[in-house]
Amino acid sequence: MQFRSIIRIVGLLLALFSVSMLAPALVALIYRDGAGVSFVTTFFALLLCGAVIWFPNRNHRHELKSRDGFLIVVLFWTVIGSAGAIPFFISENPNISLTDSFFESFSALTTTGATVIVGLDELPKAILFYRQFLQWFGGMGIIVLAVAILPVLGIGGMQLYRAEIPGPVKDTKVTPRIAETAKALWYIYLGITVVCAFLYWLAGMTLFDAICHSFSTIAIGGFSTHDASMGYFNSQAINLITVVFLLISSCNFTLHYAAFASGGIHPKLYWKDYEFRTFLFIQAMLFLTCFSVLLLHQQYDSVAEVFDKALFQSVSVSTTAGFTTTGFSDWPLFLPVLLLFSSFIGGCAGSTGGGLKVIRILLLTLQGGREMKRLVHPRAIYPIKLGDKALSPRVIDAVWGFFSTYTLVFVLCMLALIATGMEELSAFSAVAATLNNLGPGLGEVAVHFGDINDKAKWILIISMLFGRLEIFTLLVLFTPAFWRN
Repeated sequence: MQFRSIIRIVGLLLALFSVSMLAPALVALIYRDGAGVSFVTTFFALLLCGAVIWFPNRNHRHELKSRDGFLIVVLFWTVIGSAGAIPFFISENPNISLTDSFFESFSALTTTGATVIVGLDELPKAILFYRQFLQWFGGMGIIVLAVAILPVLGIGGMQLYRAEIPGPVKDTKVTPRIAETAKALWYIYLGITVVCAFLYWLAGMTLFDAICHSFSTIAIGGFSTHDASMGYFNSQAINLITVVFLLISSCNFTLHYAAFASGGIHPKLYWKDYEFRTFLFIQAMLFLTCFSVLLLHQQYDSVAEVFDKALFQSVSVSTTAGFTTTGFSDWPLFLPVLLLFSSFIGGCAGSTGGGLKVIRILLLTLQGGREMKRLVHPRAIYPIKLGDKALSPRVIDAVWGFFSTYTLVFVLCMLALIATGMEELSAFSAVAATLNNLGPGLGEVAVHFGDINDKAKWILIISMLFGRLEIFTLLVLFTPAFWRN
């Protein structure tokens, strides 16, 4: 284990993160809201800490192995999540506790979107911008960004990339070099964000709200600058734009790259992707179910309003964004629970969405179908295929291993929440909302997480990390084999 090289890299990345404090400081200067001091203070503090960590280890440059990459990713998310809490804690508005500051920071960086802050409409613009910017920063993965723009790291970046990018198949590179891969993904990410912000602005948002909401939309985070979330704007056009860009962001970003590579546009590649077709089918079924039930129960005044609410909430929750235009927890029959369970599926692998990912659910379904066929024909050989491609047993084993570990972590977190005094429905939905990086839940956490006890918040912070780092990246650090030479 190259500990001094790891410490050097963490120091550099911490110094990089300090620069992100200048953006909200500039917003504070523009709007003169008085919140800039906390960001300037944090900038110098983090820059100094990064330099102190880096300087004694500056000459230690060694090629990292896979386990070194895992440790850097976990350390970095833990350190940056903690550093991101500083502005929340030292700001006069909002005046929140240390626990709440950590919760808000980790929720933003992991793109969970669960908040403990109420009264967003009265907060300084700089704080509002900072929350949204943290989500955007965490959306594609800070590690990938750092590898793209910091070649001075002097490491084989694939180790970091494998630990950071979500999904079961992590060996496919967009371009031959990892730095070029990371740059390509971020150019796509940035380009989609700019287009989204422009359309929000055309649809009637202020420039500030358009930029902020484009950050959380493309990151599939769900934070808003208003307590009423997207319902504040009361605009079907804005809702439709949100739905479109949530679907785009839930798609595998390497598929975006392939579709727009070599200067041309190849939209047929999307339809050829088996996971993408499955994702669209799931979204269509969810929408039709919500639309039919709401229409049957006459939940809203017109068919157009039912269409708008059903489409927006089904896509928002199932992609793990968590934006709201209405209180879906009050919807009739099974709809609230259906939407909560849809977040377990989430987006496609390689997207900014949370959840188990569509590809894993698809492979689990195919594996289940194969086992039923084997009951009828025990000696037959049934390979699992995606399209015409047969998958190796190693991929299937990895998916089953992930699913079983995910279930274990879910149960343990839920039991821990109940042990703190939280009632069962709220505990279940809180873990679902954080482990799937969704945001809103049911029961006590339907609107915000500010009223739950501090012990529960720390448990949920860990749950967010497990969800963002896809269980294994964090859990592998607790195995004795990881630390043996």
